[in-house]
Amino acid sequence: MNSFSEDTIAAISTPVAAGGIGMVRISGPQALEVADRVFRSVSGKQVQQTEGYRGLYGRVHDGQGEIDEAVVFVYRAPKSYTGENVAEICCHGGVYLVQRTLRACIAAGARPAQAGEFTRRAFLNGKMSLTQAEAVMEIISAEGRQGAALAKSALDGALARRIAGIQAALQTLAAHLTAWIDYPEEDVPEVSQAELIATLSEQKNTLDQLIAGYGAGAVLRRGVDCVLLGRPNVGKSTLLNLLAGFDRAIVTPIAGTTRDVLEQAVMLGDTGIRLNLFDTAGVRDVGEHGDAVEAEGIRRSWKKLEEAGLVLAVFDLAAPLNEEDLEIARRCQGRPALAILNKQDLAGQGEAFTAAQQQLAPYFKAIIPLTARDAASLQPLCQAVAQLLGTANLDPNAAALCSARQLSAAKEARDALAEALNSQEDGFGLDAAGVCISDAQRALARLTGEDATEATIDEVFSTFCVGK
Repeated sequence: MNSFSEDTIAAISTPVAAGGIGMVRISGPQALEVADRVFRSVSGKQVQQTEGYRGLYGRVHDGQGEIDEAVVFVYRAPKSYTGENVAEICCHGGVYLVQRTLRACIAAGARPAQAGEFTRRAFLNGKMSLTQAEAVMEIISAEGRQGAALAKSALDGALARRIAGIQAALQTLAAHLTAWIDYPEEDVPEVSQAELIATLSEQKNTLDQLIAGYGAGAVLRRGVDCVLLGRPNVGKSTLLNLLAGFDRAIVTPIAGTTRDVLEQAVMLGDTGIRLNLFDTAGVRDVGEHGDAVEAEGIRRSWKKLEEAGLVLAVFDLAAPLNEEDLEIARRCQGRPALAILNKQDLAGQGEAFTAAQQQLAPYFKAIIPLTARDAASLQPLCQAVAQLLGTANLDPNAAALCSARQLSAAKEARDALAEALNSQEDGFGLDAAGVCISDAQRALARLTGEDATEATIDEVFSTFCVGK
């Protein structure tokens, strides 16, 4: 997997939209020659004559004439992003100018790059592991500080180093087992069961920690679908508007104002969590002959409850809970749900608050009093959401799994080590443990990309944008 590609590729690596600057990246054995065919420096120096990590100022052109003034940056193999010769042509960020520059590069001998092909070449040429390659798109798509920190940590190799440590420990153990089993005449000392169990337990615990942190990491990277649920007029839409920072939903005293599910993405305070909010129709019994439109909105509300990764169930603290409130609470039981006692400004935290707490406590992870018109009251909600979703104590600079593929491989390796431990508890020989250790090693090799199939590599890079 260390061979350079025979062809040269080009793509736009900046957003295809009006901007201050636009960049066309060229990579491959003829990258510098292609750049020379479309670019003339004001100094007369050719791109091919330029040292790596240097730039030239001049103009790009095609068969029709000059396109724009530009700067070309040169990166020479193997000290480039892809490990190949790379030229980056930077011109003004007009969509037409950048696209015309790309067409000129293709006419000069490059072919259009496929999705993720630059990073794929970096992986194939040994510039990064597969886990680091996956982190590239994570860092591009990160929308919050903590999510970006997690992706940056993976890009810097934190996960690769953590997995390498597990692999090294298992390799040492496997080598000792193999030598003892296969070469008894060499008087190889037997691996003690205590040593075997200690090593297996330590590496399994490391994998357990990585697996346990996946959900919280995914929340920081991708956000979570959050449904606002409650009876009519309890303050769901008001809370949506408060979280969004503007009047996204219509608020009136009339029950049933919200008829359909409203969607709005918000960043939850300073938690780094993006909530994909769904404000639902107020749930109540409209009867057999009630408003058909409202009834459909209520049906969709219950459906969103089933799909949500987070439920904020809103209750009116200014009025006693009724049977409809309790039905909502019962449906939230066992789900990632918080109870919001709204209108605290009207009811305070007296007997009504205590009574509502007692009634709702069996069904929710936490109960938060709140005034949906007061931004200052959001802080306890932000803290409760972070605790519930596991992000409050997550170290964004630590090693973390960042894809379902990585999670699956880590679970397979963890389960193999668990089976090895069980084999010793059940009285099986060391050779049984050795088989399980080999299974764990293969799973970890797939995680890092050392033993990744072509199909796996295709799957990883299919999610990339073209210019990366």
